Amino acid sequence: MKVFTVVGARPQFIKAAVVSRAFAEHTSNIHEILVHTGQHYDANMSDVFFDELNIPHPDYNLGIGGGTHGQNTGRMLEKLEELMSKEKPDWVLVYGDTDSTLAGALAAAKLHIPVAHVEAGLRSFNRRMPEEINRIVTDHVSTLLFAPTSTALRNLKDEGFSDAKVRVVGDVMCDAAKYYGARAKIPSWFANLGFSEGQFVLCTIHRAENTDNPEKLANIFRGLEASECNVILPLHPRTKKKMEDMKLTFPRNVFVVEPVGYLEMVWLESNCDLICTDSGGVQKEAYFHGKRCVTLRDETEWVELVDGGFNTIVGDDPLMIEEALKTNTILSFDSPLYGDGESAAKMVNILVSGRYN
Repeated sequence: MKVFTVVGARPQFIKAAVVSRAFAEHTSNIHEILVHTGQHYDANMSDVFFDELNIPHPDYNLGIGGGTHGQNTGRMLEKLEELMSKEKPDWVLVYGDTDSTLAGALAAAKLHIPVAHVEAGLRSFNRRMPEEINRIVTDHVSTLLFAPTSTALRNLKDEGFSDAKVRVVGDVMCDAAKYYGARAKIPSWFANLGFSEGQFVLCTIHRAENTDNPEKLANIFRGLEASECNVILPLHPRTKKKMEDMKLTFPRNVFVVEPVGYLEMVWLESNCDLICTDSGGVQKEAYFHGKRCVTLRDETEWVELVDGGFNTIVGDDPLMIEEALKTNTILSFDSPLYGDGESAAKMVNILVSGRYN
């Protein structure tokens, strides 16, 4: 069986690495072609990134990125169609909700190649987000939908999907947290900050809805400052540029550091007091590492985290941010919201077995 995997951003490589290991460990003869669209340039994605995390290097790197959503998706479609016609895979595997996800799914569907969508059924119900459109369209052109949660399954059923197309397998990021947690690496600069493990908030800010709006960005930092917590902020290039353009400054209690590698990020997530973020993936990683999350958005696709009290939605309201960061809540992270850490093996078994319609 030949599988054509399409990824375009660092988080997708982490997810794909878990599934690639499951392909390699399966008794069947599975040949995977890994394609990086180049959608997100990441300086941390050097040879060290692939070697440290035991991630297969891409078979193809299309180098497409930096344009608008329409430009990127169109260019990817053209190149991916060409490669799929050449490789003639049995399946095309796509992850999440990026432009790369959509382009991979559309190219395969037009060539009548079965598509499997990992993280199917997620909905924020905010169609102003490009990611929401990508999720919906990808689900509707896919052959097989790997849903991470019962909430995702319910969303798909509400949209009319039959049970035959959907499999609830858990979340591959739970697999990743389980695998990489033991390999976490303390950043070299941490000892110089003057505080210890458990005495800081880990914060990430990168979404356009926050970084492109001077008022929102200023409000977020106002809330962080008012909390008086030690805040470590690995500074995303987008956020850095916008802060400079808007002539905004960082509060004294926000310790700005360069973007970190994945294993360093895992260490920070595991050793912080709590996490404050506008990232979808980091919200889940907070849960996997037993940390409460404060989300700098007005909604989330991970609604079960909010329902369980693990995630607090604060938007850019300074008072809500301050209160959420100061709140000391004891939570139990024992319930398996996202599966048992064996999602990748389940997906591979389903693909190999042929038990789907």
